[in-house]
Amino acid sequence: MANPEIFLARHGETEWSLNGRHTGTTDIPLTDNGRRHAEALGARLAGREFAAVFTSPLVRAAETCRLAGLGERAVVREELMEWNYGEYEGRTTADIRETVPGWTVWTHETPGGETPEQVGARCDALIEELVTFEGDVACFAHGHILRVFGARWMGVAPERGANLALSTGTLSVLGWERVNRTLQLWNDGSHIADS
Repeated sequence: MANPEIFLARHGETEWSLNGRHTGTTDIPLTDNGRRHAEALGARLAGREFAAVFTSPLVRAAETCRLAGLGERAVVREELMEWNYGEYEGRTTADIRETVPGWTVWTHETPGGETPEQVGARCDALIEELVTFEGDVACFAHGHILRVFGARWMGVAPERGANLALSTGTLSVLGWERVNRTLQLWNDGSHIADS
């Protein structure tokens, strides 16, 4: 049995992603540009067979999945919900740093929100399930959760997701080199240039 590849799709652009605002559990729709990027992502995935398709329950991820042509097959998974930013929801890093110098979601407390370890635990639970699939899996979700997912896939601390930049509307693929989990593709937006 071949090990499954895990295709990670970050949702298309939103107004808040354009402005650099932390968008956790707030349900923000895609912009027109974000919808175009989602459709381009669909063209990129066309012809691929997936054993399963999962999406975050938030509209920006679910709409990206639908516009990419996989919405009818998608199963909502709470584990793919974006990082809960608590009191910092909707704020930019620059704004937060006015009162907490040097703040990052990776290194500092997020009052009323999740810790990197809590987000990592959500990813670990889903990864444990996904590696048992006979066939590839597609997951539509968000920037920070997918960065943690990539870190945990490689077996490193959730905070190492800080080193995995991830733009909106991009595709990443988690795979294998023999028994080792690898990043086969990361933050690829080549399909966006064509849209």
